Amino acid sequence: MSNSARTARLHYMANGFRMLTQGDHVLCAVTREPIPLDHLRYWSVARQEPYATAQIATQAIHGDRAS
Repeated sequence: MSNSARTARLHYMANGFRMLTQGDHVLCAVTREPIPLDHLRYWSVARQEPYATAQIATQAIHGDRAS
């Protein structure tokens, strides 16, 4: 079974995630860039959103305080 090019739907938990809909990637909540599931490291449990990088996650969760 190949999930190639299918967006997964996940439930994000504190120490991992549960697959709700099969796929091979999710889209970053901020940039909309695809994140392969094996590279997914950053998400918000409260917002149920994935992020491509730690910097994007920090900005999304805490707001851009540098501005």
